Amino acid sequence: MSGPLGGRGGHVRAAMLAAALAFAPGAALAQSPGGPGEVSPPRPPAAIPTPPTVQSLAPSTGSVGPPTSLLPAAPAPPLPPPAPAAPAQLQSLPATPPGQVALAVSARFGREPPGINGGLLWRVYADKPDPSGTFRLLREDRTATPTFTLPPGGYVVHVTFGLANAIKHVQLRAETVREVFEIAAGGARFEGRVGDSRIPQGQIFFDVYPGSQFEPGDKRRVAQEIPTGDVVLLPEGTYHVVSNYGDGNAVVRSDIRVQPGKLTDVTINHRAAVITLKLVSERGGEALANTSWTVLTPGGDVIKESIGAFPRVILAEGEYAAIARNDGKVYNRTFKVEPGFDREIEVLAR
Repeated sequence: MSGPLGGRGGHVRAAMLAAALAFAPGAALAQSPGGPGEVSPPRPPAAIPTPPTVQSLAPSTGSVGPPTSLLPAAPAPPLPPPAPAAPAQLQSLPATPPGQVALAVSARFGREPPGINGGLLWRVYADKPDPSGTFRLLREDRTATPTFTLPPGGYVVHVTFGLANAIKHVQLRAETVREVFEIAAGGARFEGRVGDSRIPQGQIFFDVYPGSQFEPGDKRRVAQEIPTGDVVLLPEGTYHVVSNYGDGNAVVRSDIRVQPGKLTDVTINHRAAVITLKLVSERGGEALANTSWTVLTPGGDVIKESIGAFPRVILAEGEYAAIARNDGKVYNRTFKVEPGFDREIEVLAR
């Protein structure tokens, strides 16, 4: 797995899947970073990366809906045709120029069909480094089943599907070579809720880590700050999701399982509320400008610091203290946060 994909509002997402995939229109896909010439493959021969070990899932505060297929629903079987069409990978290929060899590639979800019909990025590299030690990128294609024409020799073919990938060392001689790549991957789509209310777009983001949250050891994020509704394509396995509602302490962790060829909808439930702070001379009065604020837990931990007349903070359920500083004086008030109860907290300047 690679490191983080990017920051809030700037994380890298793949192009839309073709209509053959069963994503809702407009869903964006996260993909691995790097453009042409930026990715160096492992030295061949290389094996397909092993997906994370699948663990038993422990209860969490999130809910995972039943996975849906990434493929279109199967139509009613038609009457048998007199002569069945050959599979796509066996159909006739374009004429190959003299001195070149055709390499036809395709991908599927794991060892069994069906094939992956979109969202793929293919790269072909020389299998030997150049004098600078770099494996040179020779070809790149984003179609589902491309055919590359290349001189005879050895090559490394690398394909990515979101954050999942596969790699093969291929030897071309005189005859057409057909290769099928197995990518055991699925999708996950996230949203957050407080009670029955969906948390609006832009207020909540999700980070994804490999393995269960209960496994020991530090883990690097495989996807960072994913907005609501985005679909992340991941290798088959168990992951834990960190849901960040606002920039306070409303953070929830949940375990999920990704299945090959399936899209899993994950709903994270937060027990939190939006609190607006005001420093006033009297109850119901105008907020005083140029006020510095600190929000603390009962134990004295700082949750949020800000400056302004109406600072807004999203807090997890619990008790807090608000400290306001204005014109050289300090004022404070304790208050309680109840899930889903958004409100103003007035601190009296007395």
